[in-house]
Amino acid sequence: MEKHLAWIFISIICFIPASLAAQEMEVKADSSKIKKSTLYKAVAFTGINYAASIYILNNTWYKDKEKVPFHFYNDNQGYLQVDKFGHMFGSYVYSYIGYHGLRKLGATRNEALLFGSTLGFVLQLPIEIMDGTHEGYGFSWGDVAANTMGSALVFGQELIFKEQLVKYKFSYWESPYSRNSNGYYGDTAMDRLFNDYNGHTYWFSMPINKLAFRRRLPSWLNIAVGYGANGMYGEFKNVSSYHGVAIPETERYRQYFLSLDIDWPGIKTNSKFLTFLFKGMTFIKLPFPALEYNAKGQFKAHWIYY
Repeated sequence: MEKHLAWIFISIICFIPASLAAQEMEVKADSSKIKKSTLYKAVAFTGINYAASIYILNNTWYKDKEKVPFHFYNDNQGYLQVDKFGHMFGSYVYSYIGYHGLRKLGATRNEALLFGSTLGFVLQLPIEIMDGTHEGYGFSWGDVAANTMGSALVFGQELIFKEQLVKYKFSYWESPYSRNSNGYYGDTAMDRLFNDYNGHTYWFSMPINKLAFRRRLPSWLNIAVGYGANGMYGEFKNVSSYHGVAIPETERYRQYFLSLDIDWPGIKTNSKFLTFLFKGMTFIKLPFPALEYNAKGQFKAHWIYY
């Protein structure tokens, strides 16, 4: 559901101060141990920002929703699973920040794995419980599974490869369906970012030089496989009209992509500003030419795909 994507962006924005604070408080004297006062500050920053994001949700998405007895909701087929990829993305981002933030603070690898790489699952589980107690939503085991997979992607890679060999990324471009929806996806660009799942693509981005064992290739040059879907005017099936205006009939179908990408933090620079900027773009897929295969059995070439 679109509320969950909004939660992802709200939380990322709220957690930026905590992430930056962790970098500023990096332990230099003894990198093998976490300085207690520094750890307490990091926990306090995280708690404050998490509380702020919960407060925002309570006063936006849940504001007009009636409290109801705890109930379940099976949305595993919703939006052709694009929503589940979104849950996984949010959990991956939180866990990635959690792991690397603790390492910056001087935590051991095992400590960061245990307390940092599980952060995505820990932070998103209360939201799923809140869904289960509000009308119009519900506790979704599919969402919990997707959240678990996001944290597991960080945990597993650090355990096996000792690095994030595969980066999980997001790209968005407003879809043509949005322009024909009579406001179904919202009235503002921000509304459409959250609601227009047709414009969402989720990518697994990997370094070509390590896959091809070609060390001479730039370390920042990646290849990416992506997933998206199109033709959706509704969670499970398309609506025929909105606000009294007919919506064109469309076929719902899945899309699979192959493209190039850039691992932004892998670009070496002496500029502190660019280093900061590139780290902030870790989870963003760069527009590049792409090949598409979709559930209609079609192959397509895109000169630029967002």
